Amino acid sequence: MEPSVEQLYKDAVAWAKHAGEIQLASFRKSDLHIEVKTNEHDIVTVVDKACEKYLLSQITEKYPSHAILEEETGMHEHKSPFLWVIDPLDGTTNYSQGLPIFCVSIGLQYQGKTIVGVVYAPYLNELYTAIAGAGAQCNGIPIHVSEKKRLEQAVLCTGFPVDKDCNPDNNLDNVSRILPRVRGLRRQGSAAYDLCCTAAGYLDGYWEMGISPWDVCAGSLIVTEAGGEIRPFRHDRKIAIAAGSKAILDLFFPFLADHPSTTTANNTSR
Repeated sequence: MEPSVEQLYKDAVAWAKHAGEIQLASFRKSDLHIEVKTNEHDIVTVVDKACEKYLLSQITEKYPSHAILEEETGMHEHKSPFLWVIDPLDGTTNYSQGLPIFCVSIGLQYQGKTIVGVVYAPYLNELYTAIAGAGAQCNGIPIHVSEKKRLEQAVLCTGFPVDKDCNPDNNLDNVSRILPRVRGLRRQGSAAYDLCCTAAGYLDGYWEMGISPWDVCAGSLIVTEAGGEIRPFRHDRKIAIAAGSKAILDLFFPFLADHPSTTTANNTSR
């Protein structure tokens, strides 16, 4: 017998909160044992690993047949329609610097469709949640994307790929086109949290490229359940998405779609 969505949701919330406690216990401490992954801009700490170990143990103990995709250890394959997509600590650079924007992100997919999304930012005490078809919440209060309809009033958010030092296709072209047209542009350092802020209307829109499934699985569901949209804008830089209300996306998305690589990829796919 398959577990109910409600039970899966409750488990995800409980696990996210405990992972948040692990994060808070070592936040702004000196013993993070920072290690470099792909380059100096891509790091992992002992806390990332501790949160991942905890989440992996909880899922495998309660749902041993479920597949798991985690940032640090990759895919734990099982023949199951359920796939947990997890970032145990999103915003590791912020965390390692003592900056308070970091979170744990837990998404659950069933037959390839995300049905549960939980993002918990423990220092800020913000718990963003969504169940497919049931809306999105922050700390139990329903949230909705921004209702702004003018780009010059919008505050958007973005991020930069980890290979920004050696690849000139690093999002600066998008920034140069969009920045003059908006009220403000932010770079918060956590894709999962950026999506949640977009879902809640704290940000009016978000885009980023070169990101991975664990960065956006939970947050994307939270955005759509909050009345927003997720639109891919590249097909050649891992995951590349823009998020926000339809009204704001219609205004800034064309500046992303003008990228020559996007045109080439789109033409190739036709």
